[in-house]
Amino acid sequence: MSRICELTGKGRQTGHNVSHANNKTKRVFLPNLQNVTLMSEGLDRSFKFRVSTHGLRSVEHNGGLDNWLLKTSDTKLSARALKVKRELKKAAAPVAAAA
Repeated sequence: MSRICELTGKGRQTGHNVSHANNKTKRVFLPNLQNVTLMSEGLDRSFKFRVSTHGLRSVEHNGGLDNWLLKTSDTKLSARALKVKRELKKAAAPVAAAA
């Protein structure tokens, strides 16, 4: 399983450990990923994602999973998140046509 957030695309970064003597050795910074279940109000279902804590805060700030998926570009989302986004758009299309 790759260490990439499924909603924000945040992945690992590389850098250096720097000692007091200014010696530099390579290291990896990993995102804080959590397994979470997010509820979609539009589809009335819940979905499991592997999301960074920063991404989880962003989802809550934007008003939930549905708003986040509709606002986020497809390049950042994982394949599973894109599938949910397509389902959400398909479910919202008949409602928009009826109005």
